[in-house]
Amino acid sequence: MLGRMGGVPESHSGWTFLTNHARVLASIAENQNTRIRDIAARCRLTERAVQKIISDLEEGGYLTHTRQGRTNEYRIEPGTILRHPADAGLTVAGLLSVLAQHDARRDGQRDRSQQLQTASFYERGPRADQ
Repeated sequence: MLGRMGGVPESHSGWTFLTNHARVLASIAENQNTRIRDIAARCRLTERAVQKIISDLEEGGYLTHTRQGRTNEYRIEPGTILRHPADAGLTVAGLLSVLAQHDARRDGQRDRSQQLQTASFYERGPRADQ
């Protein structure tokens, strides 16, 4: 959650298992029309940091966006290979599938059909008609 000081995220010291880039990508995967403000709140980052991460992801070919009126619609490129040599052959879809499974277990309250639909999207990627 956000800290008490005017929407500034709580600080965190030390290392974490997931990068901020992975957190932002997972947030976008959950809602392709999400606002930067909402991503920032969910990931406990500043809006400026989220904008930079989205720019990095777009430059890397992992993400594109289209302007829809006053909002952005994001599209994740599920077949894009992860960058680190140790992850050779692993795709964004695979990473997001694992994160979706984790979220489903953590959020236990989600409807089972929604979990299956979300996991299915990550495994196959978006349909051509989407």
